[in-house]
Amino acid sequence: MADHRTDVREDSEMAVTVATPDPKNVQELTQYVTVLLQQMQERFQTIHFIYLNCCVLDEMGTRIDDLERNIADLMTQAGPEEPDK
Repeated sequence: MADHRTDVREDSEMAVTVATPDPKNVQELTQYVTVLLQQMQERFQTIHFIYLNCCVLDEMGTRIDDLERNIADLMTQAGPEEPDK
């Protein structure tokens, strides 16, 4: 098996390892492409997971805001509370 050099670069919050291409035959090229595709798929899945979590949190925030408005409207419609005697 060939000795593949790797470069590590910081990309915002995730470290990215990129294998330096230096294939000597078709098998090494195939292995390089396979590793590269796996890295791309892992990164896509991570980004997709982060995006979905952000969307869920945004939706929850919107629903909480709506709920607070509805409660305030109901309290206004109910009028002032009478003190208990």
